[in-house]
Amino acid sequence: MQGHGFAAPPPRRPSTGVLVLLRVIFVAVPVLSIGFLAWVATLRAAIVTRKRGDWWIFAGSLAVLGISFGFLATDHTDDFSTPNGNTGMIILLLNAAACTAYYLYADIQHYGPRHTGHPVPPAPGMGYGYPQPPSPYAATHPQTPVVAAPPTPVPPPPPQRPAPARIDQVRAELDELSDYLRQHPGHTDGHHEGGR
Repeated sequence: MQGHGFAAPPPRRPSTGVLVLLRVIFVAVPVLSIGFLAWVATLRAAIVTRKRGDWWIFAGSLAVLGISFGFLATDHTDDFSTPNGNTGMIILLLNAAACTAYYLYADIQHYGPRHTGHPVPPAPGMGYGYPQPPSPYAATHPQTPVVAAPPTPVPPPPPQRPAPARIDQVRAELDELSDYLRQHPGHTDGHHEGGR
């Protein structure tokens, strides 16, 4: 049945362990091959993302590899010590670094938070689907400017009595208590203050 069927489900996101393993492999291939297989990383990025720009980057990496081979082919030494050999090796290594970095960028962008299977919450004020114009029936309230309240003054702390007066008051109260206890019946000995 064609035309009115269900849409194909989006491809599932690989597990985190598989993604890490694939990233390690596709980073190791360009580095361990000294750049000769750098195009493998960009090919993987182009296949995964299916974007036209990634296919152009893959084609560019192949072109840079061809230019590098051109310089290396004109060097007739075993250690690529001529200027052409040095240029070819520099281009080859820079291409490996660029391809590796772009592969990581494209892969992380592709499998980022948008593609984890969990919906990304919409921005505040936005609904699902297309942005909706404001309803003509919605009540509009005029915006009132917010005015900051003036700071409330802090009341000064209550005045404290000088320390000697407080000590004198405590002494007087203790003397009164002592007199009361001496006069109160029920005590056999009212002199507990050591000589008073």
